[in-house]
Amino acid sequence: MSKISEQKKAKIKEDILSFLYEINPKAMFTKEVAEAVIRDEEFTKNLLLELKRDNLVNEVDISEKGKKFLLRRRWQLTKGAFDAYAKLTSR
Repeated sequence: MSKISEQKKAKIKEDILSFLYEINPKAMFTKEVAEAVIRDEEFTKNLLLELKRDNLVNEVDISEKGKKFLLRRRWQLTKGAFDAYAKLTSR
């Protein structure tokens, strides 16, 4: 298995952020994000966790009905990331 470069990982993270921006404020499951960026689910989850550490995405572990997810997670942009992305795209 080949190792992916940091430059390619950064590009994939940009694709993830772009996807989440387009569907904001809706939160998407990891599987749905992986399908959108055409990547493996586990790899996408690791990138989402990195984006979470950078305060760019929020991990949603509660359903719309208020029940806590045990295994699944949904993801959405943080307000700060959304605002910054909106400024970039409005130029």
